[in-house]
Amino acid sequence: MTSLHTDRVGWRIGDKVVVDGVTLTLRPGETVGLLGPNGSGKSTLLRLLAGVLTPTAGVVTLDGRPLAEVGRRATARRIASVEQHAETQTELTVREVVALGRIPHRRAWTPPTTADLEAVTEALRRTGLTDRSGQSWHTLSGGERQRTQIARALAQEPRELLLDEPTNHLDIQHQLDLLELVASLPVTTVIALHDLNLAAMYCDRLLVLRDGRAVMEGTPAEVLTPDLVERVYGVRTEVTHGPGHPVIRFLRPAARDASPPKRSVTSDGSTAP
Repeated sequence: MTSLHTDRVGWRIGDKVVVDGVTLTLRPGETVGLLGPNGSGKSTLLRLLAGVLTPTAGVVTLDGRPLAEVGRRATARRIASVEQHAETQTELTVREVVALGRIPHRRAWTPPTTADLEAVTEALRRTGLTDRSGQSWHTLSGGERQRTQIARALAQEPRELLLDEPTNHLDIQHQLDLLELVASLPVTTVIALHDLNLAAMYCDRLLVLRDGRAVMEGTPAEVLTPDLVERVYGVRTEVTHGPGHPVIRFLRPAARDASPPKRSVTSDGSTAP
């Protein structure tokens, strides 16, 4: 049984190919990490999965149906997205931002139902924002804004959750708390990450992208090898295997020889390089 699936999906803008022939099958309930350097196509692939972008090649399906056939509103009831940056000029409280996640479940101009209110309250609780619910969005720190967007997505009660670098701006404790929350949710999750160790700890499978193409897919132990990391990221690593997942240690580039250049003595007794 599959939920979201991409079949040789691609997206280009002008002559630039951003995503090139990526196939990915998501199994219900699993957490899949998207890895790759900046510009590798992670964010674009997430937007294709969400239906925000229409593929210029291939197809994205939900339960076997192309997203175009599923429709925007039905897709929004199933799939929630959290992008890297969110801004609004409107003066909203945290609760009001989170309540936006209920829009796909409501008819236009109808008041929120008891189910809407309960979903918002639960999302605030899960993300540790209950005491900030009446605070203005514009007064929040970057990390608090990110958690508010996570809460908005949870209020949507999705079956598929797409997250683009959700740990940006978060301190270590909140990074771990957030990923513990995401991993515990009964949803299918696709999450773009830069931190390879966090990906190893919390993802069931990894898909590595480079220049828009899929380089490798598999479990963290299969994917996160010194050869793969050097080939994709250009850095050397040592990989050990902790309880249940690999642990990556990055190696510093070899130091240049800092010793002073040797000098020779000329016939007149002076020195020269």
